[in-house]
Amino acid sequence: MARVCEICGKGKQVGHNVSHANNKTRREWLPNLQTVRIVKDGTTKKVRLCTRCIKKGNFQKAL
Repeated sequence: MARVCEICGKGKQVGHNVSHANNKTRREWLPNLQTVRIVKDGTTKKVRLCTRCIKKGNFQKAL
């Protein structure tokens, strides 16, 4: 399962760690994904959403 938000498509970002001596090593930033039960097309599904989408409330929570 990919580390991507189901609603907005936010995924990992890549870049560098930069030391004081300006040495660069590769690193990645992962989105803050949480598993949430939502109602989609009349069925209950477990999806991974980023916390920004959870705060917005662009979905219907399952009971």
